[in-house]
Amino acid sequence: MTRIIRSFMAALRYRDYKPRPLTWLAAKRWVMQFEKNDRRLAERLLDKVIYISESRAREILVQQNAALMKRLVAAGLRPKQFIYVSVHDAGSSSPVMLNLLRDAAGLEKMGCRFVDAHDSMRLIKTMNEVGEGALIYVDDFLGTGNQLCGERDFVANIMVGTFSEFVLAPSICEEAIYEISRRGLEAFTGHVHSKAERPLHENSPLFLQGEKDRMELICKGINRVGPLGYKRLATMVVLYRNAPNTVPAILRGSQNQTPIRGIFPRSTDLPVPRVI
Repeated sequence: MTRIIRSFMAALRYRDYKPRPLTWLAAKRWVMQFEKNDRRLAERLLDKVIYISESRAREILVQQNAALMKRLVAAGLRPKQFIYVSVHDAGSSSPVMLNLLRDAAGLEKMGCRFVDAHDSMRLIKTMNEVGEGALIYVDDFLGTGNQLCGERDFVANIMVGTFSEFVLAPSICEEAIYEISRRGLEAFTGHVHSKAERPLHENSPLFLQGEKDRMELICKGINRVGPLGYKRLATMVVLYRNAPNTVPAILRGSQNQTPIRGIFPRSTDLPVPRVI
């Protein structure tokens, strides 16, 4: 497959990536900025990206939520006893995913409740009104699971009533599954991201060790502090709204995209727009 065809295919596949929409020319330039012997490795790494578009994220959330609701109704609960909880600040991924699910699944019409975990007074009031039911934490992607577990632990300290707890997300790393399970939460997800799926992870067989070492060296030249992402998770899931901070640096590029441009820069990686 020629590089131009690969570039066109990448632009088509990742066309709704919001921080910086991808064109075929940008995809080609991303590969060409690396040394000649490294370009094939970069292309192979890109082929292993697990991309979740907006339509796919919506589909997963609706499907998994339907499976969860079916179980809860079979256990004798009603939708009015379901409290959906967003776990990050307004404008972050969790509230966006919750709104996406709410609208697509018609949860408001069913009488479900919606609360921000940071709004402790409203959360206590809602739990007190419901008394018994289910708390459903909604997010887009869980890497280590530490952030969500921290939010959940705060909720647990102010818990009023009797509630089963669940996590709903399009994709969750196996590390996060372990963390939330320790707290008695059950995950409903469309994809459990294993270590074996991540070419640059030490537990993955997808790249030879020499290839991993070369890619990590390139990543260190881009970001010496976190070349393989937060906690060296080296994840390969990219969502349409943003790449997680656990992806290898070669995919995100340098801060301000200089000298290395990423193919999936986070919004915080991009230069600040000039104010005219």
